[in-house]
Formats: sequence, C-alpha cells, structure tokens
Amino acid sequence: MNHRPFSLLKRPLAALLCAPLLLTACSATELAPMAARWPTPAPQPEPQVVVQASSLARTAPGFEAPSATHCARPVQTFEAPGRDRGQQRRETLRPPVPDDGIPHAEAERPLAAAVPGTGRAAREAAKSAPAESGAAADAAAPRFAPPAPAPAAPPVQRQRPAQETVTAGRVDDNADFAAYLQFRQRTQVPHRERDVGERHLLQVRNARGQAMADAEVAVRATSGAAMWARTDAAGRAWLHPNAFDPARSPVYEVVVRKNGRQATAFLRRGQKSAVDLVLPDTTAVPQRARLDLVFLVDATGSMGDEIHKLKTSLRAIAQEVAQLPSRPDTCFGLVAYRDRGDAFLLRRHDLTDDLGAFQGVLDALRADGGGDYPEAMNEALHETVHRMSWRGSDTTRMVVLLADAPPHLDYGGPQYDDDMLAALGKGIKVFAVGASGLDKQGEYIQRQIAQYTGASFVFLTYRDAGRPDRGPGRETVHDVQNYSVDTLDRLIVRLVSDELAKLSAGG
Repeated sequence: MNHRPFSLLKRPLAALLCAPLLLTACSATELAPMAARWPTPAPQPEPQVVVQASSLARTAPGFEAPSATHCARPVQTFEAPGRDRGQQRRETLRPPVPDDGIPHAEAERPLAAAVPGTGRAAREAAKSAPAESGAAADAAAPRFAPPAPAPAAPPVQRQRPAQETVTAGRVDDNADFAAYLQFRQRTQVPHRERDVGERHLLQVRNARGQAMADAEVAVRATSGAAMWARTDAAGRAWLHPNAFDPARSPVYEVVVRKNGRQATAFLRRGQKSAVDLVLPDTTAVPQRARLDLVFLVDATGSMGDEIHKLKTSLRAIAQEVAQLPSRPDTCFGLVAYRDRGDAFLLRRHDLTDDLGAFQGVLDALRADGGGDYPEAMNEALHETVHRMSWRGSDTTRMVVLLADAPPHLDYGGPQYDDDMLAALGKGIKVFAVGASGLDKQGEYIQRQIAQYTGASFVFLTYRDAGRPDRGPGRETVHDVQNYSVDTLDRLIVRLVSDELAKLSAGG
C-alpha cells in the first residue's frame, strides 16, 4: 500500500452538487495494487512571507504519512543549535554554561538555519535595521488575528520548589464546544487564526459496525482547497471546513481508505453535523495496540519542577500503561526546546522502545536558558510532527506538550497552525499541558492545538492559583470550568487509557 498522503479523485462540479444528503456514500471499492487511483495534485509554491493562515488554500498535503514499521532502535538524537557560529566562538571566551550533559548529536540538521535571522545577535541587528516603507513593509510583516498589541512585559516567572507532587486538571474543548467558542470570542490575544466555528464529526465504521481506527481521510472543496485527517481510536475525526477553505464551498468530497478499501461520499454545508461513512473492510482489529507517545517539553529555566516530575514518574507511567487491558506495544520519544540564542534551539530524541535508554535521555535534561517570554514552540512542534519516526497503520499517536510560554509569532519559519493541521493529517493528537506562568495567549494557542487535533487541554493546579510556590491543589488561573484534578503522572496515564479504551469499545 502506498503510504504517501493521498489526494481526491477529480470530479466535475455537477457530480459534487448531485448529492442530496449531507453525506451519501457514492462508492466503496477495493483498490487494485499500486493503482493510480488517487493522483496527487501539483504542490503549490510556498509563500515567501508569512501571511494570515486562513488565506492559504492548499491542494497537496505538506507532510508524509506515518510509515515506520517499528521503534526497536537505540536512542537517536538530533539537534538544531540555538546560536550562530559567531556566537559559539564568542562563548568559548566565557566560563562554560552548564547544559544537559547530552553528547553531541549523531546528526545535526540545523532547522533554525533555514529561518532568516537566528540567534540573539540577529535579533539585535533586526531591531537596529532601517524600517521598510510602503507595500514592501506590509508584505513582509506577519499578520495575525487579532493584530498584536504593543509589547508588554512578560508574566513574572516565579521560582517554584521542585515539589514531589504536581497536580493538574483537564478540559475537553470538543466535548463542550459551545463553551470553547465563547472562550475564543472573549480572549483577544495575538494568534494564528483558523476558523473552527463550523465543524462536522466524521464517523467511519466497517460493514459489521466496528469503528475503523487510523483510516486515512481526504476532504476536497469545490474551490480546490483540501485537508487531510486520520480517524482516532474510535474511528472519528473532526472536520472544520472553514479552517482550510476560505472560499467556503457549499459541497465537499470526502474520501476514506484503509487496508486496500475506499469509500467516497459528499458533505454539504448547513445540514447535519454528524457524518457516518461505512468502509467495507472486514480486516480484524489488531490483537495488541500500538502506542507512540512523545513528550514535547519547554526546557527553559522556568520549567524545573515540571521536568523533575516527568523524570521521576516516567517509569511509573510506563508501567501503568503497559498494564492496561490492551497491553500496548509502546514507543517513547522526546523533543526538548528552548529559544534562539540558547545552547540549543531544540533536541529531538527519536521514538524508541528502550525505556532504560529513554529514561537516561530524560534524566540528562535540565531547565536552562530562555530570556524573553515566548519560546521556540513553533519549531519544536514542526520537528515533532514531521521528523519523528511515527509508526504506520493501526497506531495510536499522542504528544504531551508541556510548556509555560507561547510560541514566538515574530520569527517566520514554521507556524503552529500549519503543523496542527499536519498533525491531524498524520493522526497525531497533541495534549497540551499549561504549566504555571502560562499567560492568556499561551492558553489560547495551546487550546487551539489540542482542540483541532482532537485532544484535551491540561493545566497545572495549585492550592493558591496566584501563588504556585504554595504547593499543589485544585485552583487555576486558566479560563476553565467543571474540571477534576489528579496528579500529573496519573492524568497522563488516564489520557493514554482513555484513547486506547476506544479501540476495544469500537470493536
């Protein structure tokens, strides 16, 4: 089976308009081996400047489908440096700064080098550069929604003791979607806009009524815009047409395929919000679940006790996950990030089933660096979605994003909204964990990513929400209601357990 993301069959507009129902299964056929049934449209040229995300209508996926067959490999580490070479030479004249103690990467792929103006020196040079004028300046300036306000002092990053207990709450913005839309409306912060106000729940089953997990989904509008998704462990995927189709086409073609079978149907606006599609696949559900679990961690100086808790609880988390009813075959991965000007921009430790080696990598991680408030989350999320060796069919893919600051929206390069769309296309759920010190902008962006990928927003809680140093408790400064509280390690196990339980429930 071809593991590349697929495109939609080309059909005349009249055929698209013929469907009288919201979703009508028009065909369900078996694919011939290697048949060119799903031609990929020619990729569109990438824009040279950062523009408002909703104006980009893509007709080809910006990612490769998950295709790794295993994770039985030693830990492989790749690094993107945070300093340019000039800065690194100057650093040798100063006392060495303690870092993570991780050996030099086996291979370096300086992602930051592809982004103009890396490092603190470049930022200072940019500040002193003469301002552009006229249309050139307008074209070069990134546009967000709403426009960014005047720079403000970042929230105070309070020193917190490395406490043994870290408590957290959880909200599912897809379960209480009306409340989430109200949160978006009243929270006016700079962000990358993707309109999720209209959504449709796609449910894919086989002829026996079993949920079809990890089925590939492609949606194409009459305007030519397209999106991609993979169903989750319950055979579901949320479709948000306005997020990828600014033209707001009236009809969409939906194509689903798995294990050599496919089904085609049509989606009409303004009708039912729930969509059911039957895929004639009689393949049995795998007896053992496969889980790819990646920790995406802000490793700047204010994240000490969260990183400490993750280190001390990893083995307990792994043991509890291994004892779940599905007995998952689990791979672990880590992406740690800081910011430009730090010792590293990001470090990626690829997925492995060697828990002892992975624990060693995590034990070596230290909180250090930072400086300004936003961090290199954009680059790290891009690395996580596109560069990890995610396994292919019938895998549950989860990211636990642990951060206390929003991404830089002023760097150019990868942007989180593009990569949350790619994550949905690859079947990766991003469970965002807001650490203490996370401001309104950080909360908004973390909830954007979690909601779009079908995941939950998790947030640390304290005895006194305004005083994290007073220890764990039930209070939070975040704009959430009706949440339960547990220790962070137990909550991570629950997130995994809830996802894997859908596999057996769907069968």
